Amino acid sequence: MEALSGVDSKQELFIAEIKNTPSSIPEYQTPPAPAPTPPPPRHKGPRFVWWVLSLLALAIVLFLIYRHHEDAKKAAAAKVRPAGITITTTTAQKGDIGVYLDSIGTVTPVYTSSITAEVTGIIVGVHYTEGQRVAKGDSLIDIDSRPFRATLLQAQGALERDQNLLAQAQMDLTRYQEAWARNSIAKQILDDQEKLVLQDEGIVKIDEGTVQFDQVQVDFCHIIAPIAGRVGLRLVDPGNVVQSAGTLTLAVITQLEPITVIFTIPEDSLDPVQARLRAKAKLSVDAFDRTAQTKIASGQLLTLDNQIDTTTGTVKGRALFANTNDALFPNQFVNTRLLVNTLQGVTLLPSSAIQQNGQASFVYVIQNNVAHMRSIKPGVTNGGVTQVDGVNPGDVVANSSFDKLQDKIAVVVSNPPPPASTNAASTNGTTGSSAP
Repeated sequence: MEALSGVDSKQELFIAEIKNTPSSIPEYQTPPAPAPTPPPPRHKGPRFVWWVLSLLALAIVLFLIYRHHEDAKKAAAAKVRPAGITITTTTAQKGDIGVYLDSIGTVTPVYTSSITAEVTGIIVGVHYTEGQRVAKGDSLIDIDSRPFRATLLQAQGALERDQNLLAQAQMDLTRYQEAWARNSIAKQILDDQEKLVLQDEGIVKIDEGTVQFDQVQVDFCHIIAPIAGRVGLRLVDPGNVVQSAGTLTLAVITQLEPITVIFTIPEDSLDPVQARLRAKAKLSVDAFDRTAQTKIASGQLLTLDNQIDTTTGTVKGRALFANTNDALFPNQFVNTRLLVNTLQGVTLLPSSAIQQNGQASFVYVIQNNVAHMRSIKPGVTNGGVTQVDGVNPGDVVANSSFDKLQDKIAVVVSNPPPPASTNAASTNGTTGSSAP
């Protein structure tokens, strides 16, 4: 290896001398190597187009996202605060409304007469028809009165006999008194005659009582209507034998005009009713059908019971009805409404305009075609009308489209309300309903 390295050193020195020695021989110059061929240029067109398309697609996606977001915001805003909602309105009125107590009641006749026989005998005549309206004193049933008339005749004969005996005794007493005045008889004879007259007077009274009793028995054979009313179904026929001690009912008469309704009043509501009664107020009572929708008749509270039923906590009241059209039928079930008081000059609204939010009540007051939510306090209600506190007479409130209404929403009123003065005048004197 060392020998080889020495040879290389000599060669390098030799080459250096040659390079430094001038030569007459023209130096051979090696022709320059040809320049390398540059690589073909890359094509940049497809990559540029791809970048442009990518940016365009990204822009489109961002634009769509932005539009979707804006549309969602507009939809949410439209849902929360719709504009231009079409509604109908009503106007708060000033008027009167009644405070009522609602209850259930039963139509009860003032008089109901169940007629039974007072004598034993055979029925010889029935003078009424089923369902007939009879007046007091009309003939109903006849029982064979011949045995009783015979007994009456005997009693009358005994009375006449004893009356004549009494007259004879009185004549003798007069003679004895004259004789005693002339000292023609003893005092004992006069005294005895006076007692005989008194005895005969007692016998005559007994005979008179017997005659009256037999006359009553004869009268019992002709049964008449004790009250005016309507006769029920026929219960006996001619030829039937009735007993004076029996329980067989011959006829039933029920008075229909006037008629009463017995209903209940809660003990908690008794004080205002009694206060009105003590003030000599006439409390009206309305009777409605079983559905409490149709008014049957109007009457007046007659009286209250004298004690509270401990099992129900109510007291019974009786109302009197004229019932001239026979609208109320005995034992009929009715719904009653007792007018306890009348609130005058209060603000009234249709019940349909009042909305509930839990325990709170509110309405939408319309001002300049904008709805404003306002809390109210409802009171008594009657016939779809409610007394309220929180709005003033003449205020216009919404009466429809409550599912779309919100506070401070623009609205379009489809029925412009009439002037408040016209409505207020039309509601004066309105009566109302149950206390809350």
